[in-house]
Amino acid sequence: MNETLHNPMAPVLARLDAVKRIVITAHVRPDGDALGSALALAGCLRHAGKHVQVALDRDEIGVAAVLEGVADLTPTDAVDPRAGLLVVVDCAAVDRMPEALQPLVGQLPTVVIDHHPTNTRFGDIQWVDPAASSTGEMIWRLARQAGWKLDRRIAEALWVALITDTGRFAYECTSSTTMTCAADLLTYDVRTAWLNEEIYLLFDWRVLQLRKRAYDSLESWQDGRVTVVSLTYEDFAATGCTKADAEDIIEIPRMVRGSQVALFIYQTEPRSGVTRVSIRTRQPLDAILLARRYGGGGHRRASGATLPFAMAEARLDLQAAVAELYFS
Repeated sequence: MNETLHNPMAPVLARLDAVKRIVITAHVRPDGDALGSALALAGCLRHAGKHVQVALDRDEIGVAAVLEGVADLTPTDAVDPRAGLLVVVDCAAVDRMPEALQPLVGQLPTVVIDHHPTNTRFGDIQWVDPAASSTGEMIWRLARQAGWKLDRRIAEALWVALITDTGRFAYECTSSTTMTCAADLLTYDVRTAWLNEEIYLLFDWRVLQLRKRAYDSLESWQDGRVTVVSLTYEDFAATGCTKADAEDIIEIPRMVRGSQVALFIYQTEPRSGVTRVSIRTRQPLDAILLARRYGGGGHRRASGATLPFAMAEARLDLQAAVAELYFS
């Protein structure tokens, strides 16, 4: 049997083993899974004697910034020119990478490790597993396959990857493998209570003011089956917040009983003709259907897209699209 089909980790490990200097990156505006996976993989490879940079823009990171290693991130425009390999984690397409790093795909051998079903299979070697709860779970499997050393710092990065992409093990993507991974990570004295508090329970005053504005914007379409919150550029500017501070805003419309589709519609630039939307759905509705309408992607229950419209027009277009795709 072809080794790649039998063990898709094998070509990934072979390529990682063959080079000394490696650059790791993830998708723009990295969430807990993207950041945690990148930091954990870097830690494992450094233990294995590799020279590794994690190239991400620090000012785009939200609550996962509590992880150790964030202070050591490399700016995306300052990567080592001697690097022999680019590894892209938790990123479905080249245009979702940091802009400064996109030209490296094609210039450097590129390994992609991802769990998004919408992954475009870019790069030279791809390990894509949509059945995985998170890319962090995949990095843990890779580490165990390779026999890499783990420590508390690595385990905490993987823990954050797991809990953020599984909703603290509540989402349907959680599997027995996810729980086996979690149990293993706990043997490294992961500070679970502290991480839970920092990520889910404690907020700066300005972030709470932004959340208040989101609550005030809450509305419903389709007789309550669609719930929506919206934030304008003025909302972000007035509170001193960025998109990184709004990671969990989508949970506000999602918590409404009876909601089948939750939307977070927002703009982060002044007078912008571009509007973004985060999408969450409940069974049997597929969030990817709506995201793909606008060239976006993600997962069946959690997706996102960018619309080439100002806020008012985007809202109208989304309202029509949701009605057509899910309730017609």
